[in-house]
Amino acid sequence: MLKATLSADTSATCTETTSSAQKKTTERPRVEGKFLFVGEEKFWVRGVTYGTFCPDESGANYPPRDVVENDFAAIQNAGFNTLRVYTPPPLWLLDLAATHGLHVMIGLPWEQHIAFLDERGRAKDIVDRVREAVRQCSGHSAVLCYAIGNEIPAPVVRWHGKRQIETFLERLCDMVRREDPGSLVTYVNYPTTEYLELPFIDFVSFNVYLERPEQLAAYLARLQNLAGEQPLLLTEIGLDSRRNGEEEQASSLKWQIETSFEKGCAGAFVFAWTDEWHRGGHDIEDWDFGLVTRDRKP
Repeated sequence: MLKATLSADTSATCTETTSSAQKKTTERPRVEGKFLFVGEEKFWVRGVTYGTFCPDESGANYPPRDVVENDFAAIQNAGFNTLRVYTPPPLWLLDLAATHGLHVMIGLPWEQHIAFLDERGRAKDIVDRVREAVRQCSGHSAVLCYAIGNEIPAPVVRWHGKRQIETFLERLCDMVRREDPGSLVTYVNYPTTEYLELPFIDFVSFNVYLERPEQLAAYLARLQNLAGEQPLLLTEIGLDSRRNGEEEQASSLKWQIETSFEKGCAGAFVFAWTDEWHRGGHDIEDWDFGLVTRDRKP
């Protein structure tokens, strides 16, 4: 089941060999036209999300190093070349990713689910904390990009107004580029706020959960129009196997992956590697989006 689920190379546009993923990551991707490149080769993002995890006693947001190393070896063997994480990783995690030929999309979390521009001084505090997170990862070869936000809720966007949100995101984007020159920057959007105009990011990222092939194909055509000349990445696709069953999850992911590449996306991220998921201070135990279980069984 797992091999069928992970078969991104079923599309003619994703027949890139996995040889580049079998060696240490030493060069960051760059944008050229509608796609990403590493060196002279087009880089198809075959991604999987990793986390979020329950913090340990020290506050670390990732599993122990030996667990991460085993996970990365399995992720590499499954044919992935990119991870998406939702909290800034420690340097040892980036080192392990590079060793396993994995690039990392780094999420920069902040309090985007509240009216963050209403409180005096909060915006500056967000920028300062995000700056410090970028500094910790700056220059590392495993960094694919930084995500300066993830799905700011539509009510928050309406409350502050489209332009204020766009201006604040541009402020974050400029700061990231100052702290890590040459890095790629994106914002992870979702259909409800697709109207945000963000020409300052390097590529367009969307989380999209549609459960029929024709719906996904039609929406990707719309997103390509919105993206214009920029690359389009799907930063979350997936299906809950608890409610739908593992076979349906595998079948759904197969056509989601195929459709993503057939419709010209530069890559896609499956949500998620493992069923283990922690959010809002709680372990989420009633959803199973992982390609492996909480104890890492396929």
